[in-house]
Amino acid sequence: MSRSARDVAASVGTVFASVFDQLAAWRIPVEQLIDGAAEVRPAALDSVVADLVLPRLTEPEPLLVGAGFIADGEIVRGRDVHFAWWLGPLDANPVLGSTTEPTRLDLTTRGYTEYLRDFRALEWYRIPATTRHAHVTGPYVDHLCTCDYILTMTMPVHADDSRMVGVVGADVSVRRLERELLAAFLDVPAPLALVNDEGRVVLSTEPTLQVGQLADPAGPGEPCPGTPLRVLVDPASSGSI
Repeated sequence: MSRSARDVAASVGTVFASVFDQLAAWRIPVEQLIDGAAEVRPAALDSVVADLVLPRLTEPEPLLVGAGFIADGEIVRGRDVHFAWWLGPLDANPVLGSTTEPTRLDLTTRGYTEYLRDFRALEWYRIPATTRHAHVTGPYVDHLCTCDYILTMTMPVHADDSRMVGVVGADVSVRRLERELLAAFLDVPAPLALVNDEGRVVLSTEPTLQVGQLADPAGPGEPCPGTPLRVLVDPASSGSI
């Protein structure tokens, strides 16, 4: 029996719920380290975060391509912003080539990082800061690390006085998400497209719609539980990219 679009949307929700559950679990020890401390040593923060995220980045067929904690500089000694962030093993890309082990994100080796000076204005930080809830950013091309389309999931981290002091997050590549979900999409007779709340395509079984394009959001579709994503049925392009 073939699946329905609602079944597919539920499958999408399940995949994203697993990532959000992981972020919620990671947030606890990070908040425990921060609570009650006027400042946190970068090395101590890095050690805690590495112990949390590296097992997920090195598991067989990892869903996550990167993960970690991005700290507001007011809690990290001597820093304006601190990226305790690791990348999993990567296929060949223009930034890192091929890697077989996790690598620490080192901003000093990256070009085009000036935009991070105002990181509080970036969607992956700004929306959790405003809503105090988890958020999905993307799809977008990650020029900092993978040079590929990704989705970034972030969740606010708070000090014991309820101040937001950073976000715990994870990146999922669209190509990896396709491997996880494409079979379910293909099991529906009608063409489908997974889109974000702006109608931007994450993955599609409609050949005329590629990742990053805008689909017409006015057509029939099903919301993916716990996410801002929708599965559109018989989607059409909006004419914009």
